Amino acid sequence: MEIFLDLLALLSLIGISHVINRFIPFVPVPLIQITLGILIVIFVDIHLPLNPELFFVLFIAPILFNDGKLTPRDELWSLRASILLLAIGLVFITVIIGGYTIHALIPSIPIAAAFGLAAILSPTDAVAVSSMSARVHLPRAIHRLLEGEALMNDASGLVAFKFAVAAVVTGVFSVWQASVSFIVIAVGGLLFGVLLAVLLIWFRMLLRRFGMEDVTVHMLILILTPFLLYILAEDLGLSGILAAVAGGIVHAMEKDHARTEITELRVVSENTWSVILFVLNGLVFILLGLQIPEVMESIFKDTSYNNVKAVGYVLILYVLMIVIRFVWLYLVSRVNFSRRDNREKVSFRSIVLLSVSGVRGALTLAGAFSIPLFLDNGDVFPERSLIIFLAAGVILVSLIVASVALPLLTDKKGQQSEESDQDSENEAQIKAMEVAIASVRQVKNDYDELAVASVISYYERRIAELKMDRKRTNLDHAAKTRGMEIILHRHAIAVQLAYLQQLVKEGKVSREDARRLQAILRRVELVLTNRFRMLTMMLSSLINKLMTALFPGTQSKGERITMEEKISLRNLRIQTAEAAIADLSKYKGKEYESAVYPVIAHYRGIIVELRKQISAALDEDYEEKKKELQMGCIQAERNELQTLFEHGKISRKQLSKLQIQVSYRESNIIEENLEEQA
Repeated sequence: MEIFLDLLALLSLIGISHVINRFIPFVPVPLIQITLGILIVIFVDIHLPLNPELFFVLFIAPILFNDGKLTPRDELWSLRASILLLAIGLVFITVIIGGYTIHALIPSIPIAAAFGLAAILSPTDAVAVSSMSARVHLPRAIHRLLEGEALMNDASGLVAFKFAVAAVVTGVFSVWQASVSFIVIAVGGLLFGVLLAVLLIWFRMLLRRFGMEDVTVHMLILILTPFLLYILAEDLGLSGILAAVAGGIVHAMEKDHARTEITELRVVSENTWSVILFVLNGLVFILLGLQIPEVMESIFKDTSYNNVKAVGYVLILYVLMIVIRFVWLYLVSRVNFSRRDNREKVSFRSIVLLSVSGVRGALTLAGAFSIPLFLDNGDVFPERSLIIFLAAGVILVSLIVASVALPLLTDKKGQQSEESDQDSENEAQIKAMEVAIASVRQVKNDYDELAVASVISYYERRIAELKMDRKRTNLDHAAKTRGMEIILHRHAIAVQLAYLQQLVKEGKVSREDARRLQAILRRVELVLTNRFRMLTMMLSSLINKLMTALFPGTQSKGERITMEEKISLRNLRIQTAEAAIADLSKYKGKEYESAVYPVIAHYRGIIVELRKQISAALDEDYEEKKKELQMGCIQAERNELQTLFEHGKISRKQLSKLQIQVSYRESNIIEENLEEQA
């Protein structure tokens, strides 16, 4: 029971860390989670020992499997030479130079143990890299290079670490044997991961052929896949980490092959993995925070160590890692950074960015904790506590320095060009809308076929328009146009309200119809002008729906309107929409001509839809189901945009801009569908 309560507390901290980050966005989530882990140990006295073997299989395997699925293979392939030079060459250079330096700096650490410490400090942490890059808009090539390096260098660093530790424990070491073993372990892990992933995919296809389409069964196989890849590869003496990465890449290829149809399994898989990865990524850093107080206490309270010297060793080691990385990157950039047929000169600033971005994470500490307590001869492992302390210290320093330095290095001069920013926004919108379509197809059996077709058709048209937008050249004008559309839409609402008042004064419309339409227009105006008030309105509406569902008697009889009243209201809406179009037409030929056409097209679309509903006399069920689908799509878009932001695909500024555009579409939906709530 105690472990279960501890786990609930840690899961709660994950949510709290993201809430805190909303208020202090300049502090990366990993640092917040580490701090919360430290605080809960100090004040609540939670102690969860870090089991290295369990940590690797439970956290590293699924995280790297997912990274292998998401990382673009064509971009990694174009950077293959640079990635290998970083993932393998840099690791072993760090081991050699770092090992001798550590031994010279701290003679009490044997040379083999010094090599082990340098080895475990050499790999960058995939989780830390992705978390840091999510908050800082790194240049695309640098981001991909860091991702590729983090995917591959874990294996090389851990293999070098294991050989170094084995040399300390046994007192025997062979360079030739270590080199051959590394090749066998690395290449074997990749090949095994590919083979087992293909077999698992074939097994799932076989189940489908036998008619087993149960999504839960297939999802269970997908969840178990990274664990099977890692455990079986390690049992064979191969690299479980590379097996998980290779398996993820194979599953990405299988996903691309089946991209022509968005299946229910694909939607469920993406949603499930997003939750799993969210939890695992958070737990990694919270667990790291849980270990730090004990690690620090073991050194600070030991009178045989000088606390100032111990902290100084941490800073020196961090600077050493950065210097080695910088020099190696500089030499690599002189030889090869990208394709030979498309080589670009790498700037000094880019090299500094790559150097500082190489943050260490919980994998380094887990490796340090895997150091045995005793040697084969029964002696205590030399300076084990100090090695773990130094590893934890370098992790903290690398995260802190990166969180401070990266925003300074990626200022406006370092941001992507406007064209690149526009492309990423465009891609994010398309991705969010594709997810919205997938969400509709997932629940299509529960809704009217016409409502499903109508919603999907709208999003497909929007996606086609966005793909055409990629051809625009004047990006400044395009950005101003989108802002002007919202201004013109608010102006059109004001015109409708004024026209409505005129109709009431002339006695051409009943006051009840005017009141209902005015309520609809005010709701649309709220969405376009005040986000906070719109959220309050939505929350109030949700509470009213819940109260109605729980206590049906609380719903007033006058809340719903008859079909005759709806038809009357729709005719009135057509009149006001035509008045808005007439007024907007005055702005044609002026400086914001390109912005007025989309708004006019929006109102013409409303008129067509209203006339179709009147002539077809569609029942209320159609409207209600369509509204539910549309609002579900809006939420799916928001969720996907938030996910893209958290994975570093778009910046916070881009997220805010795209959320405004989603709210703009939401206002259109409210205008089209809230007659019965007027």
